[in-house]
Amino acid sequence: MEKGCEENRRQLAAGFRRCRDAFTAIGDETRQALLLALLESDLSGIRVGEIAQKTHLTRPSVSHHLKILKEAGIVAMRREGTKHYYYLSADETRWKEIADLVGRVYSSIQHISAPSEGEEG
Repeated sequence: MEKGCEENRRQLAAGFRRCRDAFTAIGDETRQALLLALLESDLSGIRVGEIAQKTHLTRPSVSHHLKILKEAGIVAMRREGTKHYYYLSADETRWKEIADLVGRVYSSIQHISAPSEGEEG
């Protein structure tokens, strides 16, 4: 295996390790519904009760899933007194890291799928 390919494989493996919790968190259908509700809200965030109304889930269920998303670096939260507002942020979450990893995987697939020079395609 070529040195550049081996380095790329190592970087991909490290990226998968770093993003494992995030992929697990966003793989759940209920958490995907929460993410869609957050995407529909404004950038200042929304509270658990509002998310529960939008998703038709109980408040305890929403809180449980938001905790998982927050711990995985998918959702950010800010406090105003005793109120907690959940939101998505490009700067405060792992979305950029996930996007970069997926982009690297896609580039690798394109590279191995492309016919080499001299081969018939």
